[in-house]
Amino acid sequence: MKLFDVYPLYEVTPTVAKDVWIYDKEGTKYLDLYGGHTVISIGHSHPEFLRNLKNQLDKITFYSNAVQNPLQHELAQEIGNISGLSEYKLFLCSTGAEAVENALKLASFHTKKRKVISFTKAFHGRTSAAVSVSDYANIRSPLNNQHEVEFVKLEDYEGLEKAFAKKDIAAVIIEPIQGVGGLDQPSNDFMKFIDKLCKKNQSCLIIDEVQSGCGRTGNYFAYQPNSISPTMITIAKGIGNGFPIGGVLISPEINSSYGLLGTTFGGSYLACTAALTVINVLKKEKLLSKIASLEVYFKNRAKELSAIKNVKGRGLMLGLEFDFEVSDLRKKLLYEHQIFAGGSADKNLIRILPPLTIKKQQIDMLFDALKIIL
Repeated sequence: MKLFDVYPLYEVTPTVAKDVWIYDKEGTKYLDLYGGHTVISIGHSHPEFLRNLKNQLDKITFYSNAVQNPLQHELAQEIGNISGLSEYKLFLCSTGAEAVENALKLASFHTKKRKVISFTKAFHGRTSAAVSVSDYANIRSPLNNQHEVEFVKLEDYEGLEKAFAKKDIAAVIIEPIQGVGGLDQPSNDFMKFIDKLCKKNQSCLIIDEVQSGCGRTGNYFAYQPNSISPTMITIAKGIGNGFPIGGVLISPEINSSYGLLGTTFGGSYLACTAALTVINVLKKEKLLSKIASLEVYFKNRAKELSAIKNVKGRGLMLGLEFDFEVSDLRKKLLYEHQIFAGGSADKNLIRILPPLTIKKQQIDMLFDALKIIL
């Protein structure tokens, strides 16, 4: 049997990874500035992460959500503490798409409405409802298109009001920093406008923090400087540092009932152990407090290269924008300078999403390589 061929693959076969470094089967060392789609938060193979998972393996790895699991309660408490959202409730699942799917379903249950407002260039996942609110027609099947979704441009106040005027809006879903779309950010005023319209129309506001959460911007959640109160927040990727885990933070206004949501693997013993370790390392190593200075350093280094037309994003969710397509540039970074960097729907943008343990000298390696290539 062959693999179903849906991924264009680089000619690299990683076998070992430590902190910000990846080693291939020949022993070649690569700098990871992409974190496997924003997944690696506390560094590859962090000693505490590995130790805790190995210890949990010796106890119990899995049982269904039909039994008591104290680790789930501990994780909910820790996420509430580090985010300052202890009044919210937590539903655990396994992936970001699953988190978005459940948030949309819960919004429809809560409001008794069916339509969703999303934004141009948004990406929220590949499952049925999640892909329907993603602005990429080529990955939506006819089955996905049964969902009623209207796409509005970021900062289009009038367009948003017109979308709400059609009534029956269950939810608005938005990324505080667009990931796949190319790191565009809604302004503080626009986010507050969305929040206001949601409250006025009894609609849910879903903030998708699957890529931007877990401290990547310096705040635990990227939306938090916007002074809004979302109904739900979706999380995944960096909270597990490579172990599959997702979740939805749910405001107190939404009531739970038995059977309303469900999952087989969500909130397993191993998943909770991974996520608890990530939070502990973030706090113990004070990683969030270092992100602002790393962002400033990165942006100052970018000014040295005239070919870089713009730096987008925030914290360690950053993009370098050029006036040409960057596919060949990314390949040269990888094959000639052994540096992983990401792409996006914006063909002129390189995404930089490193582990939060990155140091200034590793940022220097990127810009030194770009100087040579450009």
